[in-house]
Amino acid sequence: MDDAPTQNTTNRTTAFTRLGIGLAQGIAMFLLQKADESKAWPATQPMLYAPLLVCALMVPMIPLAALSAMRRRALIAWSLIAAALAAILAVHAAWTGAAPERYGAGPLSPPLFIAVAALLFIAHHLVQPAEAVRKPVAPYDHYFDLVGTNAVRLFLSLAFTGAFWLLLFLAGALFKLIGVNAIQKLIGETAFAFPATGLMFAAAVHMAVQLTEARAGLVRGVRTVALVLLAWLLPLMVVIAAGFLASLPFTGLAPLWGTKAAAALLLSAAAALIILINAAYQDGIEPPHLILRWAARLAGLLLIPIVILTGYALHLRIDQYGLTPDRVLACAYLVVAAGFTVGYTLAALKPGVWMKPLEPTNLIMAAISVLLLIALFTPIADPARLSVNSQVKRLEAGKVAPDKFDFQFLRFESGRYGRNALERLVKSGNPDIAERADKARLLTAKASATPGGPDIAVMQVYPSGKTLPDSFRNQDWTKNDSGSVCGYAGMRCSALMLDVDGDGVDEVLLTNGAMLDVMKLTGGQWLKVADASSSCEGVDLDAALKSGPAQLVEPEARRDLMLGGQRLILRPAAKGCGVAPTPSPR
Repeated sequence: MDDAPTQNTTNRTTAFTRLGIGLAQGIAMFLLQKADESKAWPATQPMLYAPLLVCALMVPMIPLAALSAMRRRALIAWSLIAAALAAILAVHAAWTGAAPERYGAGPLSPPLFIAVAALLFIAHHLVQPAEAVRKPVAPYDHYFDLVGTNAVRLFLSLAFTGAFWLLLFLAGALFKLIGVNAIQKLIGETAFAFPATGLMFAAAVHMAVQLTEARAGLVRGVRTVALVLLAWLLPLMVVIAAGFLASLPFTGLAPLWGTKAAAALLLSAAAALIILINAAYQDGIEPPHLILRWAARLAGLLLIPIVILTGYALHLRIDQYGLTPDRVLACAYLVVAAGFTVGYTLAALKPGVWMKPLEPTNLIMAAISVLLLIALFTPIADPARLSVNSQVKRLEAGKVAPDKFDFQFLRFESGRYGRNALERLVKSGNPDIAERADKARLLTAKASATPGGPDIAVMQVYPSGKTLPDSFRNQDWTKNDSGSVCGYAGMRCSALMLDVDGDGVDEVLLTNGAMLDVMKLTGGQWLKVADASSSCEGVDLDAALKSGPAQLVEPEARRDLMLGGQRLILRPAAKGCGVAPTPSPR
């Protein structure tokens, strides 16, 4: 008889605690936003502001979700560890992106917030079940059930918070119709928006927790139905993957490499197989239909050639062009896919309980994913650091010519690592590298869709020995619109010096690789007077310029079409294009 009042008191305490956490989070976010907006402390100290912002945004989710599920001491300890991890990643991001003109959240990029959210979500669902059973590893169905339940709770909480704001906007619009603007002004104030959002989200989490605990069977039933429906896509995906792999001996790898996205597509196929295998397995207590059981075994085996092809594609691309941030991330995804492949292959081949090795595989790969996220967003395996080291090494080894090297990547796209590399390259013993690095170091803006002129410092001029006229090099491209696709700030284009009109003076033909713009000095300004393009698709004009000298030839006989007083040029269809070289894989 005494249990009910005690339970009600506990529920009230838990509810008020959650509301307090949500309100405190909202107030903290408001204060941080105001500091950023007004350029006040702590926004003026990115190394302090970044961890405060990331922790205030992300870490409260842990006590909100686990307040009634974990022991208080364990919850506090785990929350502090989570805050430390989030702070480390945020400090590194701020240090990497920090610059004199960047303050507040400026040095932080969206991937950081996604990474911290993913890291805490995965780690939390490894910690809470283990803490509940007081063991390092809990039964697999505990992990499965918690992930599914919390996913439902998160969806309900976000939906409730979104509905709350929709109603506020509706109220503001309705009252504005009768001349009352107070509600619209209120919801437009960040002093109200942040605390109200934090408070309502916390209330939604509490109600979602109460609902899912009271209707646990219903939640499991809905989840099971959704996963069973999803699992029946597994046989289709097995047929698709098997058909694709069976076609390769007949088509060869050239069409795959020709997509220039081979690794990304293959990793997507591997991810689809992994997700659908888990949809069929669920918590592993009850085996699914016989068709799904065999499809899961085949899918586990099909992962082997897919992951091998992915690794080969990445190897070729990195060997040819070096590392980039995208390729570093692809390598991380490949490590995860390879781990799942090993475990799922063993599960498919091992006799006994159906696919039982899948359970430890999922837990191990979840832990590895957490470690990879930490490595990728710290100096251990920062994609920018690894990419800068790789590209600079290729430049200094002569694998890429200075005029073709992307110095703007170092200046604008690789944070502190790139800027430090530029400072070192300025002192290079190669005068060409040193000059181009110095010019890139002084750039204030990357190539953009605003007039500003091509990047003369890295422009390749053909034929060899020709130089650009001083009037072209010194032209103020912001004064007038030149009409050229290469007339935008920082564009990387090549130039061909050729007397097109036969007046004895060379014109400058600018190309971005796809078409040529004929630039002529007219009234003291270099303006576009004509353009040229090939009728063949996929022609690389930069490669064509390197292949041999350019020459003018007589045009083929043709007639134009007069239509309504307008002259229409009849362009011949593509012919004699030949076979383009086989692209290398991405």
